[in-house]
Amino acid sequence: MRKLLLAVSFCTVVATPALAAHSGVPKARTGPELSDIALFVMAAIGVWIVRRALRARFTKRPKD
Repeated sequence: MRKLLLAVSFCTVVATPALAAHSGVPKARTGPELSDIALFVMAAIGVWIVRRALRARFTKRPKD
């Protein structure tokens, strides 16, 4: 059973790049892709979270 599972996972890893190939014909870009917009949004959220954390870390807290 383990050998079968190993063989299936190996075939999946080896076949994945072949499935991701394209025909070689470029398509005309009419605007940003959805993945471009999602990447920008995730980067903006990451910057916002880090800035908020650093701001909270370095604020002067009153001493008791």
